[in-house]
Amino acid sequence: MCGITGYVGPRQAAAILIDGLRRLEYRGYDSAGIALCRDGQLYVERAKGKLCELEARLATADTRGTVGIGHTRWATHGEPSDENAHPHRAGDVVLVHNGIIENFLELRREIEDAGRTLTSETDSEIVAHLVDVELAQGRSLFDAVRAALGRLRGSYALVVMHRGQPDRLVIAKNSSPLIVGLGEGETLVASDIPALLPTTRRVVVLEEGEMAELTAAGLDLRGIDDGLPRPVRVTETNWSPVMAEKGGHKHFMLKEILEQPRALIDTIRGRVALEDGEVFFDDAAIDPNVVRNLRRIVIAACGTSWHAALIGRHFFQDYLRIPTEVVIASELQHSHMLVGPSDLFIAISQSGETADTMEAVRAAKEFGAFPTAICNVIGSTIPRASRVTFYTHAGPEISVASTKALSTQITVLYLLTLYLARRLERLSPERARTLLQHLVEVPGAVERTVQMSARIRDLAREYAGYRNMLFLGRGLNYPIALEGALKLKEISYIHAEGYPAGEMKHGPIALIDEQMPVVVLAPSGSQYDRIFSNLREVKARKARVIALASEGNADIQRWADDVLQVPDVHPDLQPLVLTPPLQLFAYHIADIRGTDVDQPRNLAKSVTVH
Repeated sequence: MCGITGYVGPRQAAAILIDGLRRLEYRGYDSAGIALCRDGQLYVERAKGKLCELEARLATADTRGTVGIGHTRWATHGEPSDENAHPHRAGDVVLVHNGIIENFLELRREIEDAGRTLTSETDSEIVAHLVDVELAQGRSLFDAVRAALGRLRGSYALVVMHRGQPDRLVIAKNSSPLIVGLGEGETLVASDIPALLPTTRRVVVLEEGEMAELTAAGLDLRGIDDGLPRPVRVTETNWSPVMAEKGGHKHFMLKEILEQPRALIDTIRGRVALEDGEVFFDDAAIDPNVVRNLRRIVIAACGTSWHAALIGRHFFQDYLRIPTEVVIASELQHSHMLVGPSDLFIAISQSGETADTMEAVRAAKEFGAFPTAICNVIGSTIPRASRVTFYTHAGPEISVASTKALSTQITVLYLLTLYLARRLERLSPERARTLLQHLVEVPGAVERTVQMSARIRDLAREYAGYRNMLFLGRGLNYPIALEGALKLKEISYIHAEGYPAGEMKHGPIALIDEQMPVVVLAPSGSQYDRIFSNLREVKARKARVIALASEGNADIQRWADDVLQVPDVHPDLQPLVLTPPLQLFAYHIADIRGTDVDQPRNLAKSVTVH
């Protein structure tokens, strides 16, 4: 949830940059800064806190300069501070960055071993040093940035400025949004379109793996891998404010599905110290006495959040070896609340206003449990009633059908598991470091799954006419089968059920025939042989089968009618790459059927009554 702005042109840049950042405030941030190039010198100003703190510093400064970049930051590596705020500088290079550099530890060691001094705790400053090193070899700014990008693993939206080339910016995108605005004799860049609208409606949305050199005359767009020119795709947008909020997508639901890579990054940022194998919840620390005396965990939730809770139970029991109970909040009878002082009670709610979950929190407090919340909406009722809240930082979720909330809730549950495991000494620093490394690589994998949208829409056309579907999964992926069925039924009105694959022969198999398509979640791992056997049993009943399998699985192609291949990630994190394709499948079927995707009949975003 970070904002980027940049400007090249004849006007004074500072006011344009600040106005753009203000239009991106909805993304959330904890610090802000701008950098300007004037008279062959770089001027950088940064401030912890809101934009007003930055503006107060700029009020007494010389803010002349017609080229500049701006940024609002939500902490990834390093706490919120002036030093960790963007822009970051190394020598004559200054840049802003959204995303996470996965291999920053090895790069940082390399830079420090070369005798360079780092002034922040961020991964972003590393990139500035890499560019500065390449410039010292005599390269142009564009070629230096491209060479530096070749060293990076992870996600980034980058805007780079150089004192020696003060009439241009170089930008690059990988798994983080970046949009160019083309004005009359001026060029802008931002992380979202609203920041560009006061100046221009002519925009160029960078695709994955693209970079560009911006001047007042326009942009030179090229591929990062090959450096070859790419066609410039100019779009004329006539967005209203609401359309700007939708990001140009037909529905909020589609926008929110596609936002999941960014939402995962924002949920992870500031909470992970890879070098130490530690997770930090600085804003939500659990009392050490509660952790030390923990005997049981109880999770209460409804709907999609309940599916996240089922996955959380696997995490807690596998890593902590602590008995964990998951309850549907509406089924939790006050008189049957068997919790006490040695129990951690977790309420999960996207909105923080779910009535049944709120009642469960009140009951847990009454019986002496330690109430905590996992929530997206800051300051809502459930967080206010809880002792501790772990916020997901998913950003606004407008569509009634919840999407990015699930992914970010699973991520918080995973982080909370590792946080508790380290404090209970049930996970070594080395093992925790490995698991966290797997986690920070997941947003990139999820980005690849949401790029399957067009392929999934083609698939949806073939299945939109069916009246029933069955979703099968095992272990951690059974709750995702439940979620896939829920999404399909709530927005397309097709009857769908999710089942543990091992239970299929205990009843549902009687329904399977040519008119019952079956979606089988069959990623690689310990459950694969069994789920593959279930798939063959389904196929023997002549059902049409859609399989979600790990990349590189050739065998399943012979048995399933349609296969969607997802990145092969750590088994504990497979739900995060399986979920977006199922959401897209439901979305496209609903859109093809002409239903009201964002506001399905009889449903509300937050169930605030019993």
